[in-house]
Parts: sequence; C-alpha cells; structure tokens
Amino acid sequence: MQTLQSDQAVFMQQMGLPALKNEHRLTRKVMDAIPVDKAGYRPDPASMSALDLAWHIASAENMFLDAIASGEFHAPGPRPESIRTSADVANWYAEAFRTNFDRVARMSAEQLLKVVDFRGMFQYPAIMYLQFAINHSIHHRGQLSVYLRPMGAKVPSIYGESFDDAQARKAQAQAGAA
Repeated sequence: MQTLQSDQAVFMQQMGLPALKNEHRLTRKVMDAIPVDKAGYRPDPASMSALDLAWHIASAENMFLDAIASGEFHAPGPRPESIRTSADVANWYAEAFRTNFDRVARMSAEQLLKVVDFRGMFQYPAIMYLQFAINHSIHHRGQLSVYLRPMGAKVPSIYGESFDDAQARKAQAQAGAA
C-alpha cells in the first residue's frame, strides 16, 4: 500500500467529517424513533435489544472518533446505568459526538497520519478510521431501522422519503384540503 500523504489525509478529513455529520443526523432520527416502552425489543433471541443496539452504535462511533483524536483505541465500556432509555442513548450520542467531532476537526495533517493500532488487526493512519466509523454506523443503523416497524414505530426517512413519512405527508395534505 502506498503511504498516505499529508494533503490526502487532510482531504479525507475535509470530505469525511461532513459525511459523518450527515450520517450522525440520520442515525439520531432512527434512535429517536424507538418507542421508550419498546427498547427491550429484539427480533430474535440472538439479536441485541433495540436499546443495546442503539448503545452499540453510539459508543462504537465515538470510540472510533476518540481513537482518531487520541491516537489509540480504548474499548467502549458497558452502557452506564444512567442510560436507561433510547432517549438517554440519543442524548449521550449527540453530546459525545459533538465533542469528538470537534477534536477530529481540529487535528493537523501530522496527527491525522499517526499510525493507530486497532486490536492488533489493523495499523492505519488515524484518519483511515473515519470511514470505519461511518460504515459501522450505517450498517448497524440499517439493523436498527428494521426493528422499528415490528415494534410499532414509524420508520423515518433516511436517504429518501420513507413509507411512513410519505403516509404522514399524504394525510396532512388531505387534512389541509378538507
């Protein structure tokens, strides 16, 4: 593999952070759609509960951002006892994201190029883990969005209008026409 150059690392930062910010906004919409009384829902006994999956997304994304900024990985700990609902997860996610996003946004090219070890499996320049964070969150957000309708929730629009948002828009238009 060719060595990543300073200008390439800065380019990845400048392209990746806006993409991550957008994905974060979409992931928040999915988390916010989890009914508080259905956080224990799981489609199969082998699946994580909606609350645990939301926590996994939030904590892992912030683990990646923290690793980029600090230059080393720290495994996310268990969900704090103070985080009991999907709303708690979404609020923690937003706050931690703001802090870690800002840390990565302020990094120099030299810091972005620092090689960071991920559990002995990968040794990449720090900025390379930004795409890991994006892909990981999108993957698990897709899982979480599939939980919503069976638990009685509405699926929000993600990359285009969802069926549920289209139905709400049509109902609102009909009510306005009446």
